[in-house]
Amino acid sequence: MACFDLSLPDGDGLDLVRRLGRDPGLHRPRRTLVLTARDAVADRVAGLDAGADDYLVKPFHFTELVARLRALGRRGDDHGSILRFGELTLDLTAHRVWRSDVELALTSREYAMLRYFMQRPGATLSAEDLLEHVWDAHANPFTASVRVILSRLRRKLGDPSPSSSRSPTSATGW
Repeated sequence: MACFDLSLPDGDGLDLVRRLGRDPGLHRPRRTLVLTARDAVADRVAGLDAGADDYLVKPFHFTELVARLRALGRRGDDHGSILRFGELTLDLTAHRVWRSDVELALTSREYAMLRYFMQRPGATLSAEDLLEHVWDAHANPFTASVRVILSRLRRKLGDPSPSSSRSPTSATGW
């Protein structure tokens, strides 16, 4: 669980909450609580819409904070935290990947790429799609890094099983 103040010395905490929700390279905490003095309804809505699980305005009573933390802790993991495709299992919470019962050691970029593929089964994805959604905004579009990471990911995944008709990394196999 993570708690954020929206007034950070080096930027807006709301931007950080948004980045946690959309940047596959960042580790997202199970639950996010915003603690801030921003008390307008528009601020609360913006915080929750940005991806925060709860929003608490300062000043607050310590007992209320503890109660909210308990409530957040009681929320069960949604079933969307595990992705499966054929023999592959990807745990979004733990950032771990298995093929059958064997855990795969992936770099953060390989993990992010596989996650992006598995969240879009059957989709045809271009290098530009991957640069936009898996790399950061400063990625050089003329680099071969997408092909290099994809090649390494395919090597680590191994040959597709005969029972897999389509893999998450291409239409014809990984």
